[in-house]
Amino acid sequence: MTITILNLTLKKSEHRLKELNLPQYSFKIAGKEGNEMILDPVRRKFVKLTPEEWVRQNFIQYLVNEGKYPIGLMGVEVMFSLNKLKRRTDILIHNRRGEPVMIIECKEPDVKIDDKVFEQIVNYNIGLKVPYIVVTNGIDHYACRIDHANNKWEFLLVLPLYEDLNQSIP
Repeated sequence: MTITILNLTLKKSEHRLKELNLPQYSFKIAGKEGNEMILDPVRRKFVKLTPEEWVRQNFIQYLVNEGKYPIGLMGVEVMFSLNKLKRRTDILIHNRRGEPVMIIECKEPDVKIDDKVFEQIVNYNIGLKVPYIVVTNGIDHYACRIDHANNKWEFLLVLPLYEDLNQSIP
């Protein structure tokens, strides 16, 4: 059995996955239609191509290509404990000292980003205490900077470049 690996950018008209509000990127896709696998460069393996995974892989490419985030300082589906319960973040960004600095929660494009979605990532951050949280469904993207010392937060108009993450933390 041979698996064909395609290097392509999927468009809405060519595939069941939605076109996202992100630049178009090239991906390695394997498998038959309806059962495709996409190469995750962070985990270094093919994973099932679901609508949420489509958003996650596009956002990873956005971080790497536009934000200059090092792939080696990213974690995908990172497990952690919160109140003795196992939780998993979609994307976790570390600084060059290995400390977590950003949590990114990815939802499929049809999921509306509402208070419930924000509550999920805010609850995750109770344990991790990172200074940045991001929520995206591939269409809408929201980023917040959190000042834990003063118990304040603010929405950001743009996602900071990786090199600016540590400079803007109080």
